[in-house]
Formats: sequence, structure tokens, C-alpha cells
Amino acid sequence: MGMSSINTNLSAMTALQSLQQTSKDLLTTQNRISTGLKVASASDNAAYWSIATTMKSDNDALSTVQDALGLGKGTVDVAYNALNQSITLVGQIKEKLTAAAAPGVDRAKVQSEITQLQEQLKGIAASANFSGQNWVSVDSSVTGYSSTKSIVASFARTTTGAVSIGTISVDTSKSVLFDASTATTGTSGGILDSQRGTTGAIVTTGGTSVMKIDISKLTDSSTDQQTLVAYISGVDTAFQEMTTAATNLGAAQKRIDLQTSFISSLRDSITTGVSQLVDADMNQESTRLQALQVKQQLGVQALSIANQSSQNILSLFR
Repeated sequence: MGMSSINTNLSAMTALQSLQQTSKDLLTTQNRISTGLKVASASDNAAYWSIATTMKSDNDALSTVQDALGLGKGTVDVAYNALNQSITLVGQIKEKLTAAAAPGVDRAKVQSEITQLQEQLKGIAASANFSGQNWVSVDSSVTGYSSTKSIVASFARTTTGAVSIGTISVDTSKSVLFDASTATTGTSGGILDSQRGTTGAIVTTGGTSVMKIDISKLTDSSTDQQTLVAYISGVDTAFQEMTTAATNLGAAQKRIDLQTSFISSLRDSITTGVSQLVDADMNQESTRLQALQVKQQLGVQALSIANQSSQNILSLFR
């Protein structure tokens, strides 16, 4: 039989330690249920907390990348729509010029229609702005101008912890309709304001741009007819160049859409990975809570019984 002591109640000490541990476990479980996290701080699991915190930060950066892709997509869309509308108008100018090639046509009246189309082309290009950027009406003489536009497309972290930013580059040099520097320098510029020779090719001198075509004074003479044919060639060449430019922008749109979809899926995957590390299994925690509550009640009973053993010592002295 073990020694009975009124100074040291080993049974009560053991029961108290067990009850304290149960209360601690119960508090942990209650915190997990209330927060939904099994790793809420570094003290819960330093390694998992560190990994999860970094991944959450990277996921936030990817959210910003999504915003940047959306901004880039908007800019490309505006430029594409401007080109698409301009292609339609240039096609109409070509139709008017072709009709004007017939003998006896009142070319002054045809020119009035062409002039309206030319003005509309200017208006479309000037209004093709998005977030302060205009890719179809530029001034290449401005300091710092670059025809290559970069769109932030990715955020990556290497195994060593180094980060990098990926971009999608869009070459807008072939998409420019108007270049303000052309008017002052006389050099080739945009598709519509560059001078074009008799074959439609861009020249630096001696040609006529799509925007400067004027057939109001042309006659049925062979010389004027050749001039008219040169105009048609120039407009048709510009039409083909604009079609190619719109195709390139369409390809950029597709790539941005694909990258946006990938970033969205990547963010979901990262969120799932972080969840596996730090989220609590609520089914498991609810079961644990029930068990710990019962264990706590039993611990209180055990401590009560252990404390009564000291009272039994009094019976020895009666």
C-alpha cells in the first residue's frame, strides 16, 4: 500500500495534470473550429505556416497579374476594334474609287463621300484610347516611344526563392494608322498617313497617302486614269496591311485570354494547396470536440475523487 501524505497528494497532482492537458487540447480544438484553421500561427506549425504565408502572398501577386492582363486585354481590344472599323471604311473608299474609274462619273461628288470617310477614319483613330494608351494613333518622335508594348502576364518563384515577372510583348509597329511625326518629318509613318507610290508601296516622297486622296479634279484622260488606278492600288495595299495588323492583334487577344485562364486555374490550385496545409478538417475537429468535452468532465470527476483521499486520513485519528 502506498504512503498517504497530507503534504503531497500524488493522485490529485496526476488528475490535475491530465485535466490541464485536456483543457489545453480543448482550447486548441475550439480555436480551430472558430477560425477554420489548424495552422493559424507559426507556433502551430512553423514550417507549414511559413510555406502557406509565402504561397498566399504569391497568390495575391497573381491576382494583380490578372488585373494587369485585364488592362492589357482592354487596350488590345480597343486597338483591334479601331482597326476593324477602319478596315470597313477603307474598303468603302476603295469601292468609291473603283466606281469613279468609270467614264463620265461626277468625281467631285464621289470625293465628297470619300472626304467624309477620311474624316471618320481620323475620328476613330483619335478616340481609340484605353487607360491613356492609343496604339493606332501615335507620335513616334516623342522621347521614349516604343512600338513594342509589354503586358504583365505572370509571377513566378524559383526553388531558390527568387521571383520573376513574365510579360507578353505586342508589336504595334504594323498596327499604327496615324503617326503624328509623319506630318513634320515627311517620312513613312502610319498605314493611312504614309505616302504611297503608284504600286501602293510606301515611299518617302512623291506619293499620296490614303488620307490625302482627292479625285475631285480628275478627268477621263489617260493620265488621270493612271492616277486613279494608283490611288486604288494604294488604298488596297493599305487595306491588306490593316487586315494583317488586325490579325496580329487578334492573335495577341487569344494569347492574353489563354494566359488569363491559366492564371485563374493556377490561383485555384495554389488556394487548394494552402488549404491542405493550414485548414482544419471540421468533421474531425467536431468529433474531437465531443471527445474532449467528455474527457474534461471525467477529469473533473477524477480530480474530485483524488482530493477526497485527503479527507479519508482524518478517519485514522478518530
